[in-house]
Amino acid sequence: MTDCLTQYYRCPARYFRLALKGPLSATSGYFRLGDATLYGNYCGRELSSVPGADLVDASRDTRIEEGVMYLPFDLEQVIDNLRCERYVDTGQNGGGMTALAKTYYLVRPLLPFALRSYLKKLHLNGWEKMSFPRWPVDCSIENLAAQLLQFAARSKGAGNIPFIWFWPEGAPSCAIMTHDVETQSGYDFCSTLMDVDDSFGIKASFQIIPEERYGVSAGFLNSLRDRGFEVAIHDLNHDGHLYEDREQFLRRAAKINAYGKQYGAEGFRAAVLYRKQQWYDALQFSYDMSVPNVAHLDPQHGGCCTVMPYFIGNILELPVTTTQDYMLFHILNDYSISLWRRQIDLIMEKHGLMSFLVHPDYVMKAREMSIFQELLAHLARLREKTRVWITTPGEVNRWWRQRAEMRLVEDGEGVRIEGAGKERARVAYASDQNGRLIFTFQPPADRASLHQVHNSSGQSLDLTSAADDVGEFFGERQIEYHTNERRGL
Repeated sequence: MTDCLTQYYRCPARYFRLALKGPLSATSGYFRLGDATLYGNYCGRELSSVPGADLVDASRDTRIEEGVMYLPFDLEQVIDNLRCERYVDTGQNGGGMTALAKTYYLVRPLLPFALRSYLKKLHLNGWEKMSFPRWPVDCSIENLAAQLLQFAARSKGAGNIPFIWFWPEGAPSCAIMTHDVETQSGYDFCSTLMDVDDSFGIKASFQIIPEERYGVSAGFLNSLRDRGFEVAIHDLNHDGHLYEDREQFLRRAAKINAYGKQYGAEGFRAAVLYRKQQWYDALQFSYDMSVPNVAHLDPQHGGCCTVMPYFIGNILELPVTTTQDYMLFHILNDYSISLWRRQIDLIMEKHGLMSFLVHPDYVMKAREMSIFQELLAHLARLREKTRVWITTPGEVNRWWRQRAEMRLVEDGEGVRIEGAGKERARVAYASDQNGRLIFTFQPPADRASLHQVHNSSGQSLDLTSAADDVGEFFGERQIEYHTNERRGL
């Protein structure tokens, strides 16, 4: 029950005292715990088959005895259900396409751009009515983890829970820029796009389609790497059929893996952000970038409901946590960075990964390029003001894998981190102070600089004594994240 929390925070398991309340139902459904919408099997109640406002409140079925919280659901199951989108109907989440979608992709190369955009808008009609995942960023997993961490900190009185901070050198959040190269025109524009990225001191990853779209030369790949940019594989031929059939997928995966080795690429992204996570074991890549946080505007609906990297087997998933440029410009008709800025703020409140997908094919015109440059300028200012870590997907992959192998050691000499990369890691402390979950890099005596997580009422509760307190803590007292200005970090 606690492994997912100890992996998330990289802290000793002894700080989390959780157990299953009783036998779980045979069927799954939606419920909530505080501000987190969850999906899975449940103990003692019939759940809703659709997300909505009137969901079962798990706090009413949670009890506390001698400091142990007994949950009416399997914590690891519900987190895995969100990360792997198991809450979505298998017909939608399987990555297969309807007959209409197949016809569209068959004739797509013959359709003018304006008509393609119109058809996509028709397909997405009514997306804004979708209640789950929560638009424009869903942080259900972050909200759930924070609530359970706050309970653990509070149940130990004034105790402080040490954990390994999410990002190196104590960075408050992380940002990566990625470019999917879809056409010959986009391929030819990559050099110019690198100049633009470099003008703001930001390196990116270029996802390259190996077959049919354009010829990929060794000189082109070297030109990217020589300038400090990264290369990842983008599907096989971008026809939208990668996950249509298992046997076909395996044949294509073998080719994709071979191109990965040929190109020296550690990362992968499927066309159109199609995905079928249960087939990822056939992909020989270190990381994937195909799962959106919220997929309301994508042909395959769903979303992983987290803004943190996570493992699917041996592959590290770097979720796409912001809206793609194509959707912003041509579906929402929004030629500003207002939505991006809103998403950035929400992700930074959770100290998460800001992952951007901007196509060279769609920013060649002056209007779109000016918006992209405004985004880069905003990110550069954030880096200067808050020390957000702006890096490449490959670097995030290497860091997150190192962090996953680090461990905290507590002994008579204090708390320290052991493992490769420990010199870049930071020990953070979580504590409950008057109803607020406080993150700080200093022991409790020094609160000069900290990250705060607090709920709306700001009042203190004793959760070690009565089960009635659980409903108040998780039900009415929703946790919100606020990152203070960083001083001296």
